[in-house]
Amino acid sequence: MLNNFIYSLNATLPVFAVMVLGWLLKRKGFLTEGFTKVADKLVFKVALPCMLFLDIAEMDPSQLLDGKFVLYGFVVTLISILGIWGLTKALMKDKTQVGAFVQGAYRSSAAVLGIALITNVYGNAGYAPLMILASVPLYNIFAVVILVLEAGGGGKLDGARMKNVVLNVLKNPILIGIFLGAPFAILQIPIPAMAEKTLSMLSNLATPLALLAIGAAFVWGDALKKAKPTVTAVLIKLVVLPAIFLPAAIWLGFRDAQLMAILIMLGSPSTPSGYIMAKQMGNDHVLANGIVVLATLLASVTITGWIFLLRTFGLL
Repeated sequence: MLNNFIYSLNATLPVFAVMVLGWLLKRKGFLTEGFTKVADKLVFKVALPCMLFLDIAEMDPSQLLDGKFVLYGFVVTLISILGIWGLTKALMKDKTQVGAFVQGAYRSSAAVLGIALITNVYGNAGYAPLMILASVPLYNIFAVVILVLEAGGGGKLDGARMKNVVLNVLKNPILIGIFLGAPFAILQIPIPAMAEKTLSMLSNLATPLALLAIGAAFVWGDALKKAKPTVTAVLIKLVVLPAIFLPAAIWLGFRDAQLMAILIMLGSPSTPSGYIMAKQMGNDHVLANGIVVLATLLASVTITGWIFLLRTFGLL
């Protein structure tokens, strides 16, 4: 039991400790707002795509073509989004909060914080690229659709905006990195040593730089200004979704690295970009920020708890 608890702490605390360090360095003036903006771009457009390209390119072809895993991730993501959206529209009295609430309750930081957690445990991204492929396009498309339709209590989604959404998904650097790596894995094409070392060095930037930037960018003051919807969304994100869908994943036979990737998809905190999108698209950005901040703070406890539980039952 003690070994399982230590394993769980080793899996999560280093990741969140670097985020706290980013926040402390920002307070002390070592990191600036300009740093966080540049770091976000560098991670999103260069370091993470390189990491995912390498991880996909070096996968066993049978692992890459795990259709059961990808289908599970896609179906669960779709059910989560539509279920949360439908219930929120029916039950939430303040309709101006619907967009920010729904996005915060379903949208995981799978591509940044999720990869950091998985890499910390397994030394590589494991099944994270396939998990991203199954969930992130849906996250992004529905985020725009929901925020447009729910802006100010109800908006309108036109064809031009929807076209822009699809183009942005297709141009997503993270997804491009995954797709470019797939032929190397399927056809077993070796990557030249010089290219592999260069990409590896860029990949190594992704996790520490992203975590420092996330910590430095937090606006802590708004965390509980709208306590009830904030806490509700965070509980859905970190506790309810894993509690509903992890048993199904276990029943379907997912174990170890697969199950860890599914846990991260379901139970990692809301992505910081959700706050920016909510603010830019006329939704409740105070609520969006509160959900991101509180979810990230509590995720260190909940993810540790989920890993401990799965480890105790011999599933990880």
